[in-house]
Amino acid sequence: MSNLHQIRIGLSQTFPCSYIDNRNETLLLCCDPVNTSQFEQLLQVGFRRSGDQIYRPHCGNCKACKSVRVLVEQYVPSRSQRRVINRNRDIRWQTSDTVKPEYRPLYHSYISGRHSDGSMYPPSDKQFDQFLLSSQHSILFLEGWLNNRLVAVAVTDVLPDSLSATYTFYADDLNERSLGKRAIIAQIELARAIKKHYLYLGYQIDECGKMAYKTEFGPAELYKQDRWLPFSG
Repeated sequence: MSNLHQIRIGLSQTFPCSYIDNRNETLLLCCDPVNTSQFEQLLQVGFRRSGDQIYRPHCGNCKACKSVRVLVEQYVPSRSQRRVINRNRDIRWQTSDTVKPEYRPLYHSYISGRHSDGSMYPPSDKQFDQFLLSSQHSILFLEGWLNNRLVAVAVTDVLPDSLSATYTFYADDLNERSLGKRAIIAQIELARAIKKHYLYLGYQIDECGKMAYKTEFGPAELYKQDRWLPFSG
């Protein structure tokens, strides 16, 4: 971690937790621009990206947020994940390194349909840019196309030894397809194809049902007590 010693880390104000009711959260914030190698090292110690902000929960006695990374080379789809793959065999996956006009309408529809009770509602183009894009890091947009319709976008950071799943949004009228899970599988497939060892999935929070899916993809590791520990999925 020697490349990190010159990076200043600050502490945010305390604010209501986004994931667990009646709790507050505080964040460690990266105060300096970082290069791709430094960003990957920060991921290795539990940090995460939102826009250009790199952060890690730092909440006193609460340790609910645990970073998850999939061991790409060892990953084998479960029976239920194989069913998800089969349900979506008609979807074509491809990558883009630029934002396409179709992205924002799909994002707006997704937030409005699935997160209208949260802090991200109502969606806007400005929010899209500030939340998903970065001026510092290389991003791939992994697209899922059903015939000529864009139905999923997985915003993915590309790092020397890994990929990091920043956010996925998809067609809200195709819930039976489990497109969120299929997008994770597609990211694992992409990571394997381009010889990356890990796919970082962000934070697993046991008390938040919306986050439970992240430990379904194994073998994986959880960052707990300042080290990565095996998790079978």
